[in-house]
Amino acid sequence: MSLPAGFGGGGGNYGGSKGDKGLTLPLLETIRLSWADPELRQRIVFVLAMFAVFCLGVHIPVPVPGLSSTDVMKSLENLPALQLLNSMSGGALRRLSIFALGLNPYITASIIMQILYTAVPQWKKELQEGGEYARKQQNKKTRGLTIALCVIQGWGLLQIMKQAPAIAALSWQQNIVIVLFWTTGAMFVLWIGEQISEKGIGNGVSLMIFAGIILSLPNQADILMTNYHKGAIQWWSFGILAVIFLVTTWIIVYFTTAQRRIPIQHMRRMVGTRMMGGQTSYLPLSVNMAGVMPIIFAVSLVGLPYQFSIMAKGRSTVLGNILETIAEYLNPSSPDPLKAIIGSIMYTVLIFFFTYFWTAIQYNVEDISNNLKRGGSFIPGVRPGKQTKDFLDGVISRITIVGAGFISVVALVQWLAPKLSGIPSGVRISIIGGTTLLIMVSVALETMRQIEANLLMKQYGN
Repeated sequence: MSLPAGFGGGGGNYGGSKGDKGLTLPLLETIRLSWADPELRQRIVFVLAMFAVFCLGVHIPVPVPGLSSTDVMKSLENLPALQLLNSMSGGALRRLSIFALGLNPYITASIIMQILYTAVPQWKKELQEGGEYARKQQNKKTRGLTIALCVIQGWGLLQIMKQAPAIAALSWQQNIVIVLFWTTGAMFVLWIGEQISEKGIGNGVSLMIFAGIILSLPNQADILMTNYHKGAIQWWSFGILAVIFLVTTWIIVYFTTAQRRIPIQHMRRMVGTRMMGGQTSYLPLSVNMAGVMPIIFAVSLVGLPYQFSIMAKGRSTVLGNILETIAEYLNPSSPDPLKAIIGSIMYTVLIFFFTYFWTAIQYNVEDISNNLKRGGSFIPGVRPGKQTKDFLDGVISRITIVGAGFISVVALVQWLAPKLSGIPSGVRISIIGGTTLLIMVSVALETMRQIEANLLMKQYGN
């Protein structure tokens, strides 16, 4: 089990050459060559066919009469976490579709299981020594947890949405039917992703998230055009948004492909009558090690007070008002300048914290140091063992500062862009920056790298 591309960074393996994070061939040339190759063309067509199935499912509502998507949209207006879920599911949540939960339960389950397999020594040892069988067992546990989270998140969403009259009037039997369809739909989307990984090209789960974001673009464009015709947005705002979009995309590509390469010297040793080793390679450490995980954690945490305030108001108005006030001071998009500044600062602090937290989980410098020592490799000028561990720890800490700053800037752009372009605070757009754009760029780069790798392997084979 691994996280989708773009959700967690990685340092890579030893060795490699220029371009192991970027693209060697021009983009148009890669597309032309891949379409000309029969096998790759078949894989790409299969991916597009699965996208079509997903698109169809997004527009199929749960079979419960009397539900209004307009009421649902009103209940989502002030919930950043649910807006993110709606964008990643292609607008399925907004339509109360059978795919409303998307892959969010699976992503959450994957994160939880990855943390547990890192934190529990017995599980970590089983995964390291168990091989393919251990990975299959891990996948079973992840799927079981995914089903449980589908039920929990689905029921929680309905409770939050009960401020909409149409949903509040539903019986408990109808609530169960909705949760059942949402759970089935989420597992079906996961199955589509697995089929893409097996028969298509690229990481299937990542591509399904990518497809969901792409499907949400027409709604984003419709929101902008509707407000333009109403006079809420001026024509020059579109130009500023386009510039911000291009600059943000360039920054994301630059930092996503950026690496800190640490040289590794391999010792010479005799194998039979031949001298082996002695080469120099490198240990690549990505600048954006944590991927998009810190933003997901931060958005979820920032949205909790508002969600709890909705639940609390039914029992205690005072507690609900207190939680709502806390939520306002944690909202970077607040129309109040003071609250927006405080919210942005708190949001940035959370991103830095979760960046360090996630990097510490993903990168065990002691294991890396021990593996180098056992393999007879060392960093020039650094003694094996504790000195290597301290050296890597210092390098990763400095890289993490840069990566956390990059993630913070990208995350805040989606709230700063409307203000810079003169768009009213009530008009919500998520494609300019933040999680969605970072995922889109990361998944696109990763998929193109896999297509390019297939092409290069075929050329070497010929």
